[in-house]
Amino acid sequence: MARDIRLTLIGKPGCHLCDDAREVVKGVIAESEATDASRRMLLEELSILDDEALRDRYAEEIPVLLIDDEVHDYWRIDPVRLKAAIAST
Repeated sequence: MARDIRLTLIGKPGCHLCDDAREVVKGVIAESEATDASRRMLLEELSILDDEALRDRYAEEIPVLLIDDEVHDYWRIDPVRLKAAIAST
């Protein structure tokens, strides 16, 4: 039985690495959903500018990608590594 996978991208506006990460994540989501329609990935984006706790925790690591609330990667999101993580989830 397939289940939803929650991806959370934490960054801030004007961050070029965050923009790059968003494109990688969206591309991996599209590819993964096209090859396995039974799995759905839900992407939420959060800004460290809107949440003091996120800013305190992640200010030096953005962008940060969480998979089901666990840190997967930060700074640069590797699409191959992300696909493997999604496949094993």
